[in-house]
Amino acid sequence: MIPVLPQNGAKGGEASSHDMARHAVIMDVRFPDGTVVTARALAERRENNPDRDFGLYLDPRWRPTWDAELIDWPDLGIPADPTVAATQIVKAFARAQRGDRVEIGCLFCLGRTGTVLACMAILAGVRAKDAVAWVRANYRAEAVETNEQARWVLWFARMYTPYGE
Repeated sequence: MIPVLPQNGAKGGEASSHDMARHAVIMDVRFPDGTVVTARALAERRENNPDRDFGLYLDPRWRPTWDAELIDWPDLGIPADPTVAATQIVKAFARAQRGDRVEIGCLFCLGRTGTVLACMAILAGVRAKDAVAWVRANYRAEAVETNEQARWVLWFARMYTPYGE
């Protein structure tokens, strides 16, 4: 079982300006295979970002006007269409592997972004059972907020890696 961190009693999607500032995140994540993506919280959204070639966003508030895709993914949940979301994650990671500057973002860059990063870690060679721990150690300790998200990472591995490890 993958441990899940407490939610501090906040309801999904609620955010004060204080919370937004506390959770302002821009962080490059380097995977074991050398691939790099940038995690960016909504509070750090930039319309004209010369350091971004493509964005994969997990919250409709991003409203990208640049080369990007949105995944229908409720806060503290899993994607509405898991297969479509997984395909989008695989494609975004392939772009990053080719050298495109890929940005990943949701609201605070914790649950949904952490879950995507765990999936990408699997694509980079991290074993599925270690992917959430890898993200928490190499990105943010609070990443992947729910048991459902942690289970979705394992589902992703079964569906999108050769041996489902």
